[in-house]
Amino acid sequence: MSRILTGIQSTNVPHLGNILGAILPAIELSKQQGNSCLYFIADMHTLTSVKDAVKIKESTKAVAAAWLAFGFDTQSNLFYRQSRVPQVTELSWYLNCFTPFPMLANAHSFKDKSERLSDVNAGLFTYPVLMAADILLYDADKVPVGKDQLQHLEITRDIASAFNNTFGQEVFVLPEGITDSKVMTVPGTDGQKMSKSRNNFIDIFQDEKSLKKVISRIETDSKGLEESKDPDTCNVFHLFALLANPDQTQTMRENYIRGGYGYGHAKAALLELILDKFKAEREAYVRLIQQPELLEKELAIGEARASAYANEKLKQVRSLVGYGL
Repeated sequence: MSRILTGIQSTNVPHLGNILGAILPAIELSKQQGNSCLYFIADMHTLTSVKDAVKIKESTKAVAAAWLAFGFDTQSNLFYRQSRVPQVTELSWYLNCFTPFPMLANAHSFKDKSERLSDVNAGLFTYPVLMAADILLYDADKVPVGKDQLQHLEITRDIASAFNNTFGQEVFVLPEGITDSKVMTVPGTDGQKMSKSRNNFIDIFQDEKSLKKVISRIETDSKGLEESKDPDTCNVFHLFALLANPDQTQTMRENYIRGGYGYGHAKAALLELILDKFKAEREAYVRLIQQPELLEKELAIGEARASAYANEKLKQVRSLVGYGL
């Protein structure tokens, strides 16, 4: 049996890139026989970049509603808020004491901002250690990660090995990364990777009018209605193809090449496709957002189960470092 753990930050409503690249693949893993999954909302990691309590709270609800709207089974798996299992911060401190400074100084999460040290808080610097605690606290042996997170997972393995070697016991499981070459990179409205920080994302849960406005902003070239267009260089086509079935994609490709088909037509088709493909999920999301008590109930169940497991692991760790009874 594989114990799989992954988290997503609560910085905003999960966008199309999050859904296709993280949420749907993770839910598919949770449905495979033999997998036990712990999926959490990384709201403590969020504080490294967001200092707005209302935004964090609202974004946390949105992330929870998105996972549930897409059918994550919280009965067979664990679903929880990171901040409601504070044992992770205690473990993070212990792990900090086994983590050499140069390891963190070389981490992507720090180096990407190291030229502006005034923008780097201690939480961002020790981000990989909290990530390690997230994983090691639950004996997770598989962690779905993108290529940009592989280094952080290696840091987790190094920290766990250092702790195990110090005490001569296999206290922590050394996790392995799950990287799926089929997981897509979803382009944003400007053609770059879809990202909240670039503000180029598509929120599929918006009302139809707002969603139409966002899709209308997708950047294209200046070719006119009658001209033949290259689908392979068009951002609208790329997004359409990620969501459409093969027949729909082929028809759209032919429309582009034939000419007499404008980008306005393509954007309208993309909007229609999103509304149709995610109709049930959009409706479920709205229902869940309007029932915060249901979200709270679902999360509280997972948090109680996660806390029970965390307490057992911490008893072992406390005893080894000298804080046990």
